[in-house]
Amino acid sequence: MVRSEPRLLSIIPPMTQLNTPYPSTAYLTGFLRSRGFDARQEDLALELVLRLLSSAGLDAVRGVCERLPKRQRGPHVSRFLLEFDRYRATIDGVISFLQGRDSTLAHRIASRQFLPEGTRFESLENYVAAEEGGDPLAWAFGALGTSDRARHFATLYLNDIADVLREAIDPRFEFVRYAERLAASAPSFDPLAAALEAPRTLIDEWLYELTVAALSRHQPDIVLLSVPFPGAVYGAFRIAQAIRERSPEVTLVLGGGYVNTELRELAESRVFDFFDHSI
Repeated sequence: MVRSEPRLLSIIPPMTQLNTPYPSTAYLTGFLRSRGFDARQEDLALELVLRLLSSAGLDAVRGVCERLPKRQRGPHVSRFLLEFDRYRATIDGVISFLQGRDSTLAHRIASRQFLPEGTRFESLENYVAAEEGGDPLAWAFGALGTSDRARHFATLYLNDIADVLREAIDPRFEFVRYAERLAASAPSFDPLAAALEAPRTLIDEWLYELTVAALSRHQPDIVLLSVPFPGAVYGAFRIAQAIRERSPEVTLVLGGGYVNTELRELAESRVFDFFDHSI
């Protein structure tokens, strides 16, 4: 049955800030619904990170690391493989804690006996320990800052994992931006085009799978990619690439803060190999 009105899907591509939802698609979806459209939204940046930061995600990362010849394994990968069982046993709990779903882990994380500690924890040695108790962070969190202290340690733990990803899978990866240099004040589309023609990394494969799943859930006629920052451009083009491959009949629209500022005078025709419109 043919729909009388188009179904629209707004997507946030990776990566954006993880500690707060980026509001563009929520505002856009709400506005479109107020005008009677069948509008949906997906945050693929968040979904990608949650897939990565899970016990199953770390299993896949370990597989990539183990396939690297030993002589090519850097210090982050070597430490990760050595401590893998601890990373796998703690990752789901850490994410649940950071999401506010399990505050009971705060004391265990803050104890510094629960999490494996990589090179990111070495920064703690730069602080002068308190005279009593030898606590280098007492000045920052005090006696009542257990939850904040635990969040700080959990962040260092996640940054250790990000170092593994850069070393083993994709040197462009960061939690708040992905391949940002390909888009930040880029004088040419060539580097981005070359990156999009390269074989997909594990992270790209996951983004492809999440995109296909979103298409299956929502069956959109129009997909709106909201790109707020340069660090989300590569992800947006990878999503568009997947949609072109799986559902070429879908209309693709590129928009968002980055597009409205950096691409106001767009003259690169290759962008429209991926998108039908830029607004």
